[in-house]
Amino acid sequence: MALLGLEFIQKLNTKMDIENIKKVHCIGIGGIGVSAVARFFHTKGANVSGSDVGLSEQLHELKKKGICVYGSHDPQNVPKDADIVVYSPAVPDDNVEMQAAKEYGILNLSYPEILGRITEHFTSIAVSGTNGKTTTTALLGKMLESGGKDPTVIIGGRVAGWDNNLRVGESDLFVVEGCEYKRSMLNLQPYMILLTNIEEDHLDYYKDIDDILDAFTDYVSKLTEDNVLVYNNDDEYVRDISKNTVARTIPFGMEDGAGIRAKNVVVEDGKQSFTLEVYGEERGILTTHIPGTFNIYNILAALTAALDMGVSFEEIKKSLDSFKGMWRRFEKVGEYENAIVISDYAHHPTAIRGTIKAAREFFPDKKILAVFQPHHEDRTIKLFDDFVESFADADETIIAEIYHVQGREEKESKISSKDLVKAVEDRGGVDMVSYAKDLETTEKMIRKKAKDYNVILIMGAGDIDSVARQLVSKK
Repeated sequence: MALLGLEFIQKLNTKMDIENIKKVHCIGIGGIGVSAVARFFHTKGANVSGSDVGLSEQLHELKKKGICVYGSHDPQNVPKDADIVVYSPAVPDDNVEMQAAKEYGILNLSYPEILGRITEHFTSIAVSGTNGKTTTTALLGKMLESGGKDPTVIIGGRVAGWDNNLRVGESDLFVVEGCEYKRSMLNLQPYMILLTNIEEDHLDYYKDIDDILDAFTDYVSKLTEDNVLVYNNDDEYVRDISKNTVARTIPFGMEDGAGIRAKNVVVEDGKQSFTLEVYGEERGILTTHIPGTFNIYNILAALTAALDMGVSFEEIKKSLDSFKGMWRRFEKVGEYENAIVISDYAHHPTAIRGTIKAAREFFPDKKILAVFQPHHEDRTIKLFDDFVESFADADETIIAEIYHVQGREEKESKISSKDLVKAVEDRGGVDMVSYAKDLETTEKMIRKKAKDYNVILIMGAGDIDSVARQLVSKK
């Protein structure tokens, strides 16, 4: 029998005993977040099942671990005796499995809500900001791992040496991404927050930048005097947000005013190095194989938190030396026609601009073909002018048709990548920009042009990554 309203609310507000959860069902289990939760409870000994549309590589990997996976949504997939049902935010309210779970009286929790419940049981570190969350989370996890802190990490990407998007440790440290979409990060109960940067994004949900700043203000206001805020002092919005907390604050950056600073950045031979200064004292030189100024900031955020958690400079250096990057973050997937093929998740104008600039720095005097698939019509419309300015540093650009996000788009298209291509052409300052109606056309265009380029940079948060994989696998 279904729970009554009051009883259900009481259950929702009770601290969850995650160690005694024995049966979990996940709706949208193929998603990068929900799949990590499925892995987490599986390692805790729970009986885990889940469903998604189709059987992706992610789902096959989950099946190999012994997790029961269904390739379609059906009420019969939901165990009537499940302790909880976890669902992706992309799953609509009328999903048949969600409805079945409610009828059975099972507690339904979204991915952000279950993360909040998990963080209650750990000394949790939440990494937040418009760009850089995944890389910063991976870097911090690796630094804590190297420093013997043995953290548990849930991350929105695959990390070499971990269980795909999960690391399970034995300590009470838990590192997680705190996404700002729909104010998801407010579900978390962190001991420490890392703020990388703040820009306009997710404008299908937020009204404007002031609405976004209000959300982040609410977020850091949750911290108490016993908590810590690590923040990017070079970002004006972040710097202003940092004034709204009673927590201990640690500013990092590359400019004056930061307690933890990167100085004397040098880029050469496919790597970059900088001198680390900690409150006026030079600690030494750090070297990284991941490119771009934006990654210097990601590294600073991670090492600032790691230092505060007791990891030594020597262990940070060792961890950074061995960190080669991660899945879809300036990932060198191989070569095609002697050109290096790089896949990157960049989908915000600032990230696109920064990724192309990083390629320029790491591959000086090389010809770069930029390939981009916009992600979500609403983002493309509201950040249109910024997108138009993003491709100036590429020698040539191919823009594929927009990737439509399930559950976040209207049925009738309001914009096409054709509009973006025309605007880039009208703006000038680029040698050539072309439109591709789909990924098959995109791949054909790349193959035709590849011999004239040294670097093929494939960017986007949708399914454009598949093109990069196909290029290097079918030479």
